[in-house]
Amino acid sequence: MSRIVIIGGGPGGYEAALVAAQLGAEVTLIEADGPGGACVLTDCVPSKTFIASSEIMTGYRHNERFGIRSPGLDGVTVDAVAVNTRVKKLALAQSGDIQAKLIKAGVEVVHGRALLGEDTLGHTHQVLVIPDGGEMYSIEASTVLLATGATPRVLPTARPDGVRILDWRQVYDLTELPEHLIVVGSGVTGAEFASAYVAMGTKVTLVSSRERVMPHEDADAAMAIERVFRERGMTILNQSRAESVVNTGDGVLVTLSDGRTVEGSHALMAVGAIPNTAQLGLREYGVDVGDGGYITVDRVSRTNVPGIYAAGDCTGVLLLASVAAMQGRIAIWHAMGEAVAPLRLRTVSANVFTDPELATVGVSQNEVDSGRTPARQVMLPLTGNARAKMTDLRDGFVKLFCRPATGQIVGGVVVSPKASELILPITMAIENNLTVDQLAHTITIYPSLSGSIAEAARQLMQHELQ
Repeated sequence: MSRIVIIGGGPGGYEAALVAAQLGAEVTLIEADGPGGACVLTDCVPSKTFIASSEIMTGYRHNERFGIRSPGLDGVTVDAVAVNTRVKKLALAQSGDIQAKLIKAGVEVVHGRALLGEDTLGHTHQVLVIPDGGEMYSIEASTVLLATGATPRVLPTARPDGVRILDWRQVYDLTELPEHLIVVGSGVTGAEFASAYVAMGTKVTLVSSRERVMPHEDADAAMAIERVFRERGMTILNQSRAESVVNTGDGVLVTLSDGRTVEGSHALMAVGAIPNTAQLGLREYGVDVGDGGYITVDRVSRTNVPGIYAAGDCTGVLLLASVAAMQGRIAIWHAMGEAVAPLRLRTVSANVFTDPELATVGVSQNEVDSGRTPARQVMLPLTGNARAKMTDLRDGFVKLFCRPATGQIVGGVVVSPKASELILPITMAIENNLTVDQLAHTITIYPSLSGSIAEAARQLMQHELQ
């Protein structure tokens, strides 16, 4: 029987453990925080639960356009304690569900930490396990999967204190909404929290070091969302870098690199993450570690050391829970001799949970504009969509990319409420090598937002016929 040890119980770790158990391996999973890891307990699940509360607030905007008389946002209050209690309760429940699933599958779950031991130079690897409240012991494993995730990056001049200066794992301890939240960092995490807090009625200032928010996302999409942010009262400081953040006692003082200062009640630091790889004994064991501490892996999750695999944020491949889970599954399938296809990032869809959401898959606008990927494209605003008009949706669009000659769909962007759901048909089209003709001939519900995806395909098909 194969003996598999998994260090880290986030999506990459627990999904791998379930696959390994299903294939008959003896599996030990070591996790410091709890099943589900930081993703479930402090990151992805809590943040999206928090955002769900903010979406309720968004529903109170401009009700008069629908003929509904209500006090509007001024008549609605947010109970921060109730919101954050629900966030934590749901996260713990999800972690409990994962633990129950692991135990039912026969996985040994150890609460604690682990690191690689001495290189045995054989067909097994030594793992040193340090259980919570217990003494260290070792396990000999034929396969080891490293899935230790990442943790919020800390600036030396802006260290979170959990009171006024916060990282994204500390916001759920607040007993009141911030009066004026300064969000430092306009990537995905910063944009999501800025969007949620401004929806809840908090004054928000977003400090962005680039020309626009979410600089690594589709430019049309990011600019559309930035317009919405500004319309809702958010202050966005573009091309501004925070030099330091200081807790003044009753607020925070953010000093920018050009000497300007911004005062607020709280600051949220969203300046990226660093991999949790420093304490694993990787270099001593001979495992290649690249720039920034990320573990180097190939497309089937192998490191340079036979029998040692890695998955998730600690690899830096693509920091998404869905990718972590697939990396973990692929690692186990490969390690246990199952037929497995290498990871294909081209078919991975991603979503930013702002309001509206931003979802992408496949080739990007930058790749097309630079000539790296020849493609035709169409961008269809949702303002002409009947369902969008009914719900007073004024911001959003569907963008499709296809091969110039064959019409094969190679990419897409959706900006819309629930874009995370609307991106699926485009993802399936790319995964199955469908053409715009095939998508255009698919009958969609009328009225529906998804109808705009088929309409975009029809427009590309018309271009193809010209």
